Amino acid sequence: MGAGRGRGPRRAVPDREDRRAVQGRDAQVSIESPEGTEGEESRARKGMFGVSGTGDTSGFGGLVRQVADPHSTPRPYGGYFDEVVDLLGEEVARADLGFEDAVYRVVVDRGELTLYVRPERIADVALLLRDSDGLRFELLSSVSGVDYLDAPFGADDDEKAKRLHVVYQLTSMTFRRRIRLEVAVSIEDPRVPSVTSVYPTADWQEREVWDMFGVLFEGHPALTRILMPDDWDGHPQRKDYPLGGVPVEYKGAEIPPPDTRRAYR
Repeated sequence: MGAGRGRGPRRAVPDREDRRAVQGRDAQVSIESPEGTEGEESRARKGMFGVSGTGDTSGFGGLVRQVADPHSTPRPYGGYFDEVVDLLGEEVARADLGFEDAVYRVVVDRGELTLYVRPERIADVALLLRDSDGLRFELLSSVSGVDYLDAPFGADDDEKAKRLHVVYQLTSMTFRRRIRLEVAVSIEDPRVPSVTSVYPTADWQEREVWDMFGVLFEGHPALTRILMPDDWDGHPQRKDYPLGGVPVEYKGAEIPPPDTRRAYR
């Protein structure tokens, strides 16, 4: 055997019971509470789909996800984020909107800036971000939906009831910057003004969010389904949408339908 090509000592491979213990251990993560929220503890969510006590081979059982903090990030935000927020504040004031009447939370997490916008102001804020000389967010690259059914996000009960979120990814081609806008609405009143008049690329993307999540984009030129048939009942990516299925017998064991064996976390 040539020099430098020898194998080192073999490491012991944990047996199946050891792997199960690692996947099922009760790992928790705490994050520092913002000033003024002493006593509030943020824990991690473990696993996915409600699976526990099984030999999970998918790896999802070992997930540990930090619960998002529903409070604004204190300044300084870092990077270009402070400049973007300050410039947007000036533009909002110039438009006689009031910053907190338009943007009620600013969050910096994992090196990304998210502005939480009140639904009725999303088109106004998008227009200011696009047209301001110091901002120039000319491109809306994505509109997507999120359903926080079993993981309500918010600082109070009223906000936690708004489980449907619409997320807008904006890019400034001029300044090579990216930010995110997010709005939240309830199942009972899932209405958000369309931004197609500001960003024409939102046309089909808003149709997909309507089709999959049931968010009504008011002012959209043709809000029809884009993936499901026109007469389809319901919105498939809502977390309480029935998965359906029938029991399956396999090698003497009966596998229950998805509705009875999986729960989203």
